[in-house]
Amino acid sequence: MTSIVVLGSTNMDLVAFVDRAPARGETVTGREFRTIPGGKGANQAVAAARAGADVSMIGAVGTDEFGARLHAALESAGVDTDLLRAAEGPSGTAHIVVDDEGGNAIVVVPGANGTVTSLDHGDEALIATSDALLLQLELPLSAVIEGAVTARRLGVRTVLTPAPARQLPPELLAATDLLVPNEHEAAALTGLADPRAAATALLAHVPEVVITLGAAGSLYAARDREPFTVPAPHVRAVDTTAAGDTFVGALAVALGEGLPAREAMAWASTAAALSVQREGASSSMPYRSEIDAAHDSFTGREVDTV
Repeated sequence: MTSIVVLGSTNMDLVAFVDRAPARGETVTGREFRTIPGGKGANQAVAAARAGADVSMIGAVGTDEFGARLHAALESAGVDTDLLRAAEGPSGTAHIVVDDEGGNAIVVVPGANGTVTSLDHGDEALIATSDALLLQLELPLSAVIEGAVTARRLGVRTVLTPAPARQLPPELLAATDLLVPNEHEAAALTGLADPRAAATALLAHVPEVVITLGAAGSLYAARDREPFTVPAPHVRAVDTTAAGDTFVGALAVALGEGLPAREAMAWASTAAALSVQREGASSSMPYRSEIDAAHDSFTGREVDTV
């Protein structure tokens, strides 16, 4: 079984569902409100665990009610939380508006995540036992860099999701094996709107890049081969929150099990396609049996639900 460690954020998602998102200065009426466990780190951990990996989480939750719920949600998904810290004060929160087209706008308040500034006792030993370390940018950058550099030193594959998008320091890029931005993040990192051009630019810093393209699928580029695009299944999106995290978690599992990049990306795209047909972040993520069944049945036609 593939062993994955996630060094990342845990947030409680405070989600408002609306017909359309409000413009600046405008108030709209929502039709529903939910609190759903999330955070890019926790989302990727749950996605990888449901996809069949042995997953451990390094991060922090607060000592509030949200912290207890976030901890319990990870454990119920089968994620090892032995090194998940409890930081005095509030947990991280993400304030999300989801419209009828499945699009979203998000404001993240770090809370306890902001206390994770470095690796703690036992973190390095845990990383050393893993096949891959998944990283994002919702923790302080010092911890992300230390995690990546440690994994590189230990010979553990590093997979970085550069979100929220920001310029990446050279030492983080130098310790990254696979960079997985979406097309907007790739443009922000490179100043290039064309994903293929952005991927080429990013290869000056990392050996492999996968750029997610939403409904258009995903683009793979590496220094030693021609780039290619893998299409995504055509589905009706209900909520795209955490689709990217679902893709990354499933991709890490597939690559860890030895699938070639093209096949791993197609399988991960199936997982993401299933997630966008359901509301919520971690609550929308499919289990391995669902991914396998849907992957066998998807043929590019429109699918309502699976």
